[in-house]
Amino acid sequence: MRSAAVPTKINPLATAHTLKDDIYGLALGVMFIAVGLNLLKFSGMVTGGIAGIALLISYYLPLSIGLLFTLVNIPFLVFCYFSMGRAFTIKTLIVSITLGLATQAVPMLITISYLHPLFSALVGGTFIGMGILSLARHNASVGGTGVVTLWMYRRFGINAGKSQMVLDALVFLLSLIKMPLLLLLWSALSALAMNAMLMNWHKPGRYQGGDA
Repeated sequence: MRSAAVPTKINPLATAHTLKDDIYGLALGVMFIAVGLNLLKFSGMVTGGIAGIALLISYYLPLSIGLLFTLVNIPFLVFCYFSMGRAFTIKTLIVSITLGLATQAVPMLITISYLHPLFSALVGGTFIGMGILSLARHNASVGGTGVVTLWMYRRFGINAGKSQMVLDALVFLLSLIKMPLLLLLWSALSALAMNAMLMNWHKPGRYQGGDA
């Protein structure tokens, strides 16, 4: 199914992204998300989207976040191919694999002895939001529910941050089974920080260049 584009006012001075632009943008997105995930993992939190699903499952299964992220992403990548097109899917697949590896590598590169939950929630959530935004600006995503929200944005013009918050609420409901309420509230703050980035910056006409 082909998605209908949301009409925007095109800046005549805007130029399409080059391959170098895309590589740099995707690398930044992966870096931000990998660090943000590990901040939340260190504090025992979850967040929204596929990142939250992978984090939640990691507290039940002795598997790395990176591996779980890749496995959970498979059905969403299938949906991505049919709803968002081949180019978007290829970029998202590359991001998914790279992010899985980067998420596993971060704990080998930094050692944290103490982390206040407020810092984890705000900085971790904001980093993930910045990463998702960077990927979206270069016609890619981390997959998962992010694919669904971007498809809804392109097809119906629904703000990506708002639709993501609805899906995040479902993740948090499932998290109640495992997590204490206080930790879940900190996690909700992280999701709010993450989605604030999307609600404020992922808007039609705010940014021109490439396929965003």
